[in-house]
Amino acid sequence: MAGYIRRAPVLKEKFVERIKNLLNGNDDYSKFLESIYCNPLNYIRCNTLKISPDELLSKLIARGWKVSQLYKDFKEIMLIESILAPGELGRSREHLLGYYYVQEISSMMPLLALQPCENNAFLDLCAAPGSKTTQAAAMMNNKGLIIANDSSPGRTRILAANCERAGVSNTIISCEEGSLFCKKLLEKSNLRFDKILLDSPCSGEGTLRSSPRAAIDWSMKLIESLSRKQKKLIESAFSILKIGGEMIYSTCTHSPEENEEVIDYLLNKYDADIITINLPIKVRKGITNWNNKTYDKRLSMACRIYPQDNDTEGFFLCKIKKLSDKIK
Repeated sequence: MAGYIRRAPVLKEKFVERIKNLLNGNDDYSKFLESIYCNPLNYIRCNTLKISPDELLSKLIARGWKVSQLYKDFKEIMLIESILAPGELGRSREHLLGYYYVQEISSMMPLLALQPCENNAFLDLCAAPGSKTTQAAAMMNNKGLIIANDSSPGRTRILAANCERAGVSNTIISCEEGSLFCKKLLEKSNLRFDKILLDSPCSGEGTLRSSPRAAIDWSMKLIESLSRKQKKLIESAFSILKIGGEMIYSTCTHSPEENEEVIDYLLNKYDADIITINLPIKVRKGITNWNNKTYDKRLSMACRIYPQDNDTEGFFLCKIKKLSDKIK
């Protein structure tokens, strides 16, 4: 585990109760606690639009940094093991030139699962600050079409700046509430997408090691409100996905109401299926029973990423395929 942080998250009793119910006993919960009281690791993603992983590695080693490439099939993923000064990772010449993007490894998993291609029309519906948009552009070699949308004007400006720094040229950026944006495209255009990423706004339970504030803001009222918004978003995104197209729904939270329940809502209403995902880090199966609710059994193919399993942030993702336009 990384070194201990000074400002540890203070967990609410109800949150502790729910996490214990999600995990495999007290030992697993103890490991969870240990992991969230540790500093995040310094992961970066090589921006292959500007430089190869081998070239970047040489430059960073010449800088005196200790760098590890942990996954031979994903050489763009790098772990900076050196102890750096505060802000050093973001101030380096290589970062300012757009050679790498500072990105937590669990945040890279949705695009590794979705695999957008050069000829795809790809939508990143909740795109800011741009980590996954720039990752998709690199995977697509700046070809095809990306539409990157976000509802916040301030965050959209950051998204645009990050795309510019990364050399992204196949992307149209928009600023609109996600459901309304999808409705406008559905009604006023023929554009439908091969791939969609819905990295939904959430309660952030998986970010406690980097954002202790999430523990302060946490409440069941917040989760219930977000779950309603997430169901509206996923339904809207699904409406503009091509038949045979694929969508990743992801969050940085552990709450089943924001994860499996949202996808269960979609599966109960539309003609869709879940696709198995293979990722380079350890994942656990999605859950199919929670608080006296039973979810579609296919949700066991969803992926839960817990901080204690990989020394990462927590995450959830599920890959969905659209089978037809039928409504059940």
